[in-house]
Amino acid sequence: MVAVSFPPPSPRASFSSPETTRERIQTEAARLFVASGYHGVSMREVAEAVGVTKPALYHHYADKEALFLAMLDGALATLGRLVEHAGQEQGIRAQLDTLIRDLLDTAPEQRVGLQLASELRHVSPERRAAFEGEYRRVWMGGLTTLIEEAAERGELRTDLPPSVLTRALLALTYPLVSGPPMREPHQAAQALLSVYLDGAAPR
Repeated sequence: MVAVSFPPPSPRASFSSPETTRERIQTEAARLFVASGYHGVSMREVAEAVGVTKPALYHHYADKEALFLAMLDGALATLGRLVEHAGQEQGIRAQLDTLIRDLLDTAPEQRVGLQLASELRHVSPERRAAFEGEYRRVWMGGLTTLIEEAAERGELRTDLPPSVLTRALLALTYPLVSGPPMREPHQAAQALLSVYLDGAAPR
């Protein structure tokens, strides 16, 4: 498993706001889930790591599944913001350049999200299906929309479905945010973007 660094939790104040408490809970819970896996973490351990009582923890999250999925929802919300930010650029090359730069800037968070997602199989089928549907809508759907619009503008080939082009893009960018950090990630990102948009054959 890849070692992931987490930001240190904020010092506890006498009267922490609910949002601050939720952030602390998710930071510590992510640390525990990445280290020990879904079944290796109890709500008691999370409460002890945060420095709250179990009843206080359950005040914020009904059960371990709810806490786990809240962390995944946060990771997905970040991906949604990246797609939205990329969509503000003009042209698919600028859009994908922005997207990849943003992915690299949030790489530690993306790695945590990927490691948490690998444990998704342990939650209930209903909750897993709901999250997977939202993932397809926000991330896959958002990227596919960018590619569809680029194809309509004549910037991308139209002989392949946008969904196939989306999966090809993800296959190329996945190594940027998985596994050990690259020595020169921005150079690697530009090379992958060039391969995606221009091909690998001699020009």
